[in-house]
Amino acid sequence: MKNSGSCLCNKVTFTTESPYSRFALCYCSRCRKVTGSAHASNLFANANQIEWLSGADNVTRFEFPEAERFSRAFCKTCGSPVPCLSIDGTKIVIPAGSLDSDPDVNPDVKIYSADKARWYQNLESIPEFDGAPK
Repeated sequence: MKNSGSCLCNKVTFTTESPYSRFALCYCSRCRKVTGSAHASNLFANANQIEWLSGADNVTRFEFPEAERFSRAFCKTCGSPVPCLSIDGTKIVIPAGSLDSDPDVNPDVKIYSADKARWYQNLESIPEFDGAPK
């Protein structure tokens, strides 16, 4: 199954081909910083499972020097995270939120749970809305 994806400004577009080898929610402090959220939601696939349709030249990469595995790719125009080739070049890390279509899989692992933000716990009791609250 093919999934389409893009950045927020739509300058970077791509397709990925399932199946994905993993769908991970990562709670490490680096992923929280880079997403500005409680966790990163990343799909993992082989590097040959992506096709850049437009804007590959508009993608820039940041590698955290002290990290063995951490890097991030994003659109130079809008800053949205986009797929990032692994440091060894064999895998592609696909931010699940960058997909425009449903990948038809659910996360299968939570990693670095010990780093989970204290405020991201016991969320079942807070109000939930289908849109912005009035």
